[in-house]
Amino acid sequence: MQGRFFRQVINKFMVNSEVANNARVQVYMPNGETFDVCGIQLMQNKIIGERESHRLIITVEPTQWHMGKMIKKVG
Repeated sequence: MQGRFFRQVINKFMVNSEVANNARVQVYMPNGETFDVCGIQLMQNKIIGERESHRLIITVEPTQWHMGKMIKKVG
C-alpha cells in the first residue's frame, strides 16, 4: 500500500466523523491479536536501486488495556 492510498482511506473515516476521530487506533493481526499503534515514522531506504525510496513505518505496542469484543463493522 502506498502513502497516497493510505491517506485516502484514512480521510474517508476521518472527514465529518467525530466518532472516527476519537477512536482508538489498533492493528489487527492474522492470529486475532490486536496491538495499539504508538507511532508512525517516514524512513528513507539506504539501498540504491530500490523501487521505493522511502517507507512509512507503523510502530505498535502490546495493548495496555483490553477492550470488549468487537461486534460489527461500521464503515
